[in-house]
Amino acid sequence: MTTQPTSGAIRGHNVEISVGGRRALVGWLSLPSDPIGVVAFAHGSGSGRFSPRNQFVAHALQENGLATLLVDLLEEDEAQDRRKVFDIELLAERLTAASRWLGRAPETRDLPLGYFGASTGAAAALVAAARNPEPVGAIVSRGGRPDLARDDLPAVAAPTLLIVGGNDEEVLELNREALALLRCPKALTVIPGATHLFPEPGALEEVARLAGDWFVRQLPPVHNANAIEQEAGPRFPTLDMDPEC
Repeated sequence: MTTQPTSGAIRGHNVEISVGGRRALVGWLSLPSDPIGVVAFAHGSGSGRFSPRNQFVAHALQENGLATLLVDLLEEDEAQDRRKVFDIELLAERLTAASRWLGRAPETRDLPLGYFGASTGAAAALVAAARNPEPVGAIVSRGGRPDLARDDLPAVAAPTLLIVGGNDEEVLELNREALALLRCPKALTVIPGATHLFPEPGALEEVARLAGDWFVRQLPPVHNANAIEQEAGPRFPTLDMDPEC
């Protein structure tokens, strides 16, 4: 295992997570001092732990006091197989394995767990949360495909935030339909002018801010830990907020 500092008081190291047989998931765990929770990332189709967008969001979450796990849910050869890239069941199983690892690891076992999913990874996060609801405290989807988890959406219990670009019209409509199926505390936030990957100036920064706010507010508190309070609300319109399940 190699260990190196990231930024400030944040430290990180490589991890390997067994998923049965000879396969192991490879990831990077980052830990701020006195973390208030841990967020596991479920990457989108063809993406992995080196995704610059997810690394950007992960760094912002770390600045909010959240540990992050960036993990490759597919091995290199599997990532070339389009059938596995869109195999939501497989991705959800791998994410669940990563969550169980976090629940056993000494550094993270006492921390509340959140999921951050992008594209198809958002569907995997929702399926994993629906089928193994106990450990998951909050979910954020960035430009996600929750429609691919349609049958599992009513069983999701964790507070769920869907973030979509205003110019990502097809995905926005799919998220609106998914929002109606969710029965948990939920919100859909639209970032005006943003497209699917949020490359527009300030768009990804707003995704990171919204995600950080959501996890800080929604994850249950850590016993004997210094909680972080953030009262700033989203600057962009939030639609269809349901305060209760």
